[in-house]
Amino acid sequence: MSNVVVVTGASSGLGKVTAAYLAQKGYTVAGTSRTPGRYDPPRGYTLYPLDLNKPESIPACLDAIVKDHGRIDVLINNAGQGITGAVEELDLTALRSHFDTNFFGPLAVMQAVMPLMRKQKAGWIINITSIAGSMGLPFRGGYSASKGAFHLLTEAARMEAKSHGVRLVTLAPGDYATDIASRRYHEPLKDDSPYYTPYKFSLDTMNAHVDQGNNPLEVAQAIHAILQSSRPKVHYRVGPFLQKFSIFLKKLLPDTLFERLLQNHYKL
Repeated sequence: MSNVVVVTGASSGLGKVTAAYLAQKGYTVAGTSRTPGRYDPPRGYTLYPLDLNKPESIPACLDAIVKDHGRIDVLINNAGQGITGAVEELDLTALRSHFDTNFFGPLAVMQAVMPLMRKQKAGWIINITSIAGSMGLPFRGGYSASKGAFHLLTEAARMEAKSHGVRLVTLAPGDYATDIASRRYHEPLKDDSPYYTPYKFSLDTMNAHVDQGNNPLEVAQAIHAILQSSRPKVHYRVGPFLQKFSIFLKKLLPDTLFERLLQNHYKL
């Protein structure tokens, strides 16, 4: 019997590519989406309804998957969203919703699936974070904060669950050519904002990076490679070389020098 893999956010972007790729590799894949009915039935896997901002949908979704497939062997916590804006101007209601989607929702999915895995004495949880979660990026501070929090939470959960046979890792992608920009919350550009010029430059740069990003199949292949590992690392990164290298530079350089590099990049 093939392993049962749950991929959240499998109706678009990295999740859709990953779900399709793992299905081709012989896994039994259960994808999730807030609105499965809006999409044509995917090839090789099924979409189940799950909304990270509606906690009551989580146990109902997982119960349906277990009913259909008998177990859950792998959780790929992929669903998430972006948010942009200067920290001073971020709408707090939007930021709280962002954390519900990028942190509290995925945590609730973990909490629901871990008892099943402990009972099986085996399971994988791959939490999709971001290279942006390793540093506070200008005009992406909310996103960096949510992904950084998820990064650290995974470190703690990994140590706690290891003796129960549950393996946790993070995978931090850089920029990939997906439709994430269309689903990102943008704090509006205000003509009278003191941040107007650098924020506009930042938005244009972010969108260009996504449009010119690597093939998202790289992420799916990285996830498949992780699942083949007998001694998984704590953190994995995938993406353009310079984006991955930035994490090394942050560790190597004095904080103020690394900050200056970011300021120069963002024209601050």
